[in-house]
Amino acid sequence: MTVTWSSYSSYLVIVILIVLAPGPDTMVMLKNSLSGGTRGGFLTTAGIFVANSVQGTAAALGLGVVIAQSQPVFVTLKWVGAAYLVFLGFQALRGAWRGDYTGVTAAKQQRTSGFRRFREGFLSNITNPKVLVLYLSVLPQFLDPVTTSAWDALLLAYTVAVLGAVWLLTLLFFVHRVRSWLERRKVRRALDGVTGTALVGFGAALVLES
Repeated sequence: MTVTWSSYSSYLVIVILIVLAPGPDTMVMLKNSLSGGTRGGFLTTAGIFVANSVQGTAAALGLGVVIAQSQPVFVTLKWVGAAYLVFLGFQALRGAWRGDYTGVTAAKQQRTSGFRRFREGFLSNITNPKVLVLYLSVLPQFLDPVTTSAWDALLLAYTVAVLGAVWLLTLLFFVHRVRSWLERRKVRRALDGVTGTALVGFGAALVLES
């Protein structure tokens, strides 16, 4: 490895600030932790982590540049990602509109497909081209094309995925601790409304960005 500790420390500061900023991944995890319990939130986080690792690997190995520079592929990915975020947002908004949470029990949560939770986390991240753009804009600032290797690039990329997962799991732990309060009907409706609106907003912003 040729990345110095000084350079890596500076990189960590930037990554932590990026990870702490609320985004689609955070909203999808919160939505699924509310509707699917701790298990649902954990599986969603796992899906996001895998997708983040895939995007980071693509960027580190140079495949991300090819995707970003291919206008048809990039635009298609952007529209698919936006549509999926809006779809998830409307799901949450529909739940807030109905406001019927009396049937949401632990048994019902366990019957919900774990793969569905994983899939939602994976797709919300993998179809978001802003994640790939983030890798492509931040990683080169800490890599010297002459002296650094693919392993250095992978180290930096996977750091984002790991710290992102740690932050989501921290939020999940907090949700678990205050679940009895969050399960109150008024609180749950408000949270579903906020997360749904945020997801629709993220989807719209993705489309409107040049």
